[in-house]
Amino acid sequence: MAEITIDDFLKVDIRVGTVTRAEPFPEARKPAIKLWVDFGPELGEKKCSAQLTAHYTPDTLVGRQVMAVVNFPPRQIGPVMSEILVLGVSDPEGGIVLLAPDQRVENGERMH
Repeated sequence: MAEITIDDFLKVDIRVGTVTRAEPFPEARKPAIKLWVDFGPELGEKKCSAQLTAHYTPDTLVGRQVMAVVNFPPRQIGPVMSEILVLGVSDPEGGIVLLAPDQRVENGERMH
């Protein structure tokens, strides 16, 4: 993978937000969940589709803090306009495990 500069890294706006709502997304090609995430007063609530069904249900996601890229252009995923990219890593079977702070922080805090 190519090296990047600190200036390249700083262009990516990664923030913490709290899932306020989550619903099944049966229309998606791959199993997914629709999320609404609150990033605080500066950014407000954003929505997305995320392939999280291996480890999470909509009920287990509400109230959970997540990390997300908030400065990608919106992308149409079926009937959902995805405004953010929620971050996670793959487990050995390919299921996504969310990245999140290990302590509660204010919604909208930027990753340093």
